[in-house]
Amino acid sequence: MNHSGDVPTVSVEELPSGEDYVLLDVREPDEWAAGHAPSAVHIPLGDLPSRAGELSELADDRPVHVICRTGGRSARAVAWLNAAGVVDAVNVAGGMKTWQALGRPLVSDHADTSPEVL
Repeated sequence: MNHSGDVPTVSVEELPSGEDYVLLDVREPDEWAAGHAPSAVHIPLGDLPSRAGELSELADDRPVHVICRTGGRSARAVAWLNAAGVVDAVNVAGGMKTWQALGRPLVSDHADTSPEVL
């Protein structure tokens, strides 16, 4: 793990295996619907302040790895979550674009189309 400024960061390849962390996707609803990680939790970046309590309960002392399309929005989310003391958050560098490029599983909310990262 490295720290880009004050934001702890890991690559997609460095994500822990299993369920010992929460994967938080902060992309917009249309991006989420097109394709997301099967076990991810969706809270758009703009909704984080109003849903912070929900995230804190969901994390239950597990680290929260935050992902977006390429890493910019997730870095902002991590900075806010850590500064607010909501959860122990880590940015996922490369985001869902790297997730898809590495062949990690994707699911879509649209039954008639293959999942994709917008």
